[in-house]
Amino acid sequence: MPHARSNWIKILSVFGVIILLFAIGGYVAYQKLLPSIRGSHCEMTASGVTTQLDLEQSANAATIAGVAFHEGLSERAVAIAYATALQESKLYNLSYGDRDSVGLFQQRPSQGWGSRKKLQDPVYASKRFFRSLSKVRDYLDMPIAEAAQKVQRSADGSAYAAHAEDAKVMAAAFTGRVPHAVRCWYPQTDEPRKSTAYELKRTFGSVHIDGSRVTASGPRTAWAVSAWAVAHAHAFGLKSVAHDGKIWTAADGYSGWIASDEAPTSRKYVDIA
Repeated sequence: MPHARSNWIKILSVFGVIILLFAIGGYVAYQKLLPSIRGSHCEMTASGVTTQLDLEQSANAATIAGVAFHEGLSERAVAIAYATALQESKLYNLSYGDRDSVGLFQQRPSQGWGSRKKLQDPVYASKRFFRSLSKVRDYLDMPIAEAAQKVQRSADGSAYAAHAEDAKVMAAAFTGRVPHAVRCWYPQTDEPRKSTAYELKRTFGSVHIDGSRVTASGPRTAWAVSAWAVAHAHAFGLKSVAHDGKIWTAADGYSGWIASDEAPTSRKYVDIA
């Protein structure tokens, strides 16, 4: 009897090892598949409210905020731009639209906004929108939808109001008022890194770039640059963005920003790798 019991113990032990190996293998496979299961997305969180965009929308939103810094405009101006772009194009850089409208804001070459090619450049289109908005008297005191309509002069200006709350959350995140508020995640590829220096400088203007280190004019601009880099990480092949003692990595983008001893502690420095 003791011999039979010993055999059963051995058999159960073998089964236990097999089950453990299957569990470990399943966990490893799950971890590898997890980025694909989660897909590609970005989230912005401010004041306890979260808004989601896809990678292209997020990159365009980050560009709009960066151009606002270049133009010396406020978070409120960015929120107005977001509400406008969400209604006009859903924040996609469209090559088509009503009549000859194109781009993020569906601006029309025939109405003096610029050439079709220029209007499909998010930086240029954002500058044209902001410069037109700046000419609207007291636009900062208006409801978002009213200010947007003053610029766009669309058939139904009330439609912009539907996007006002999302626009406020996005503006707080992408302008850096709320730090580490933007996170993006996507399955990893072996795409080589592209230089971000030209686009950063063209978008923000007032940043100094030395290799992988960006020096911003102040803490809020630095967080805006950080958000821009996270939102453009997929397109530019970036692996990490580090600032103010925290780091976001493309390999674990879903976890967002985590504390890191490798991140610069100066509130003006952003390391992009």
